[in-house]
Amino acid sequence: MRAADLVTASALMLLGAVVLADALRLGTGWSTDGPRSGFFPFWLALLMLAACAAILVQAWRRRPRKAFIGRAQVAPVLKVLAPATGMVLLTHWLGLYVSSALYLGLSMRWIGRHRWPTVVAVAVGVPIATFLIFERWFLVPMPKGPLETWLGY
Repeated sequence: MRAADLVTASALMLLGAVVLADALRLGTGWSTDGPRSGFFPFWLALLMLAACAAILVQAWRRRPRKAFIGRAQVAPVLKVLAPATGMVLLTHWLGLYVSSALYLGLSMRWIGRHRWPTVVAVAVGVPIATFLIFERWFLVPMPKGPLETWLGY
């Protein structure tokens, strides 16, 4: 856990330093019409750097323990990661709604061991609700695939 904290805090400090440098380039003070473009990013990056520095100090002082994750914990993580990665990849070809239906169905059945009627209801209902909310209500176009094209969307 110590190594993970050190690596994560260091990577986030690097990101915070990049944001801080760009905020300084944009200007961090006040102009006649309010804060300049870099004002809020500057303070957020400064806060992020301070938090990461505190994490680094705490992690450095902590004694090393056993491994962050053991072999027994890797399998459940991969069991969740594999379908999620598949959904992201399939979204390009099948669209968001079909790939999310497949993801939900697979995850509910394989990981959650839910009954088929529940799996089908959620795997079909959630993408339809998402479609209605984003496409119809908010008018936000989401990635579509061949099914939506066939249905006229």
